Amino acid sequence: MGAQPDRTEEGQPLVSGAATARARRQTGPAPARPDAPGLAARMAAARLLAAVIDAATPLDGLTDPEHGHPQYRALEPRDRALVRAILNAALRFRRTIAALLARRLEKPLPANAATLSHILHVAAAQILFLDVPDSAAVDLAVTHAKSDPRTVRFAGLVNGVLRALARGKEGELQPALAAATDAPDWFAGRLTAAYGAARTSRILAMHRLESPTDFSVKSDPGMWAERLGGIVLPTGSVRVARLTASVPELPGFAEGAWWVQDAAAALPAKLLGDVAGRRVADLCAAPGGKTAQLALAGAAVTAVDSSQSRLRRLAQNFERLGLEAEIVKADILEWQPPEKFDAILLDAPCSSTGTVRRHPDVPWTKSPEVVEKLAALQRRLIEASAAFLKPGGRLVFSNCSLDPSEGERLREAVLAAGVGLADDPIRPGEVVGVDEFLQDGALRTTPAGMDVGDPALSGLDGFFAARFARM
Repeated sequence: MGAQPDRTEEGQPLVSGAATARARRQTGPAPARPDAPGLAARMAAARLLAAVIDAATPLDGLTDPEHGHPQYRALEPRDRALVRAILNAALRFRRTIAALLARRLEKPLPANAATLSHILHVAAAQILFLDVPDSAAVDLAVTHAKSDPRTVRFAGLVNGVLRALARGKEGELQPALAAATDAPDWFAGRLTAAYGAARTSRILAMHRLESPTDFSVKSDPGMWAERLGGIVLPTGSVRVARLTASVPELPGFAEGAWWVQDAAAALPAKLLGDVAGRRVADLCAAPGGKTAQLALAGAAVTAVDSSQSRLRRLAQNFERLGLEAEIVKADILEWQPPEKFDAILLDAPCSSTGTVRRHPDVPWTKSPEVVEKLAALQRRLIEASAAFLKPGGRLVFSNCSLDPSEGERLREAVLAAGVGLADDPIRPGEVVGVDEFLQDGALRTTPAGMDVGDPALSGLDGFFAARFARM
């Protein structure tokens, strides 16, 4: 009898019998080597990829250095960086990777082969997008497969598929990238409905690029752009395409001369206007970038957040920056401030769909149901915040979502609800560098905006901001 194809638990063949036989001859009978250098990092990457894809677990929490996944925390710093690089590539190019792997399989992997799929995706991300030798990516994936009882009998398949991928990548990768959107259907569909096909295509293309790092500086942006090796954006933020050191090692960090803050996230605080000497609340404040802007502008700021750990981080940031704010731990929906405020900035919890360039897990951990649930919460937060304002006081609502349910349509619903808030439209010329993002009196940025000539330095997080006045 000839060589039989590997099959899943459901009996479905994965690759042809001949391909499997060749792969088995190549891998040989060698046992798994659990101490193989680099294996722990690849196993952690596959485990975290499973948590993102199968359990919709946000990547930030999984890779938190203190509270993240135990397999990740057990790694050395260099291996942690490799895991993050693998996961960013595996998520950023998930549809492209899936298409190229599928060409090597006789039938798609069924649902009960999830572990095998994650091993293949982790290795493929290295072969296609990282500076890792193909042989190392293949060999470690085979060793990983041999070490797991669920995949040990597919080690030959893993070897054959990945070797074929490495051989064909030079001619196949670019056409595959051109054919794929690298976004789940629900996400691409909602973007297209909101922005049209052409603009959506530009947004998704920007999501494939590594994000730059933006800085809000206390003074002299030009000088800090030169010292940090970046440029000054039209909105005044300093942008660096690629950092040459970790943030705490950069010039100006210890002195508190700047803080890391996406250029789009730096815009909403500016929409409050002149806040010098005014009593201002920053709601959902942590980690405090917007609070720092308000304090630097001379406001008497009350920073409110429901997370004690995030408020500790805010306090640490303010100590480094040499700024002051009243810090309050409270749930906005239950909080009763002792006196009303002149102005409020509410940067509300959202789906974060505007941050995909920095967080490529977002489209894979969110859903339309999550978007609508968060939009409902945001409306409740706006209505609660309105009660904290003095008559005539100004409320700026913002979030980092691209979805109109959390932005344009929410603004319309609030204005129609009669909750004591009137529209306070943002006028052209009010804030330097934002006129191109104004839309019907509100602010809307997308990753396709702010083209400065170099894709690596262009684009913004997707942000929405609307301004209201207390009647």
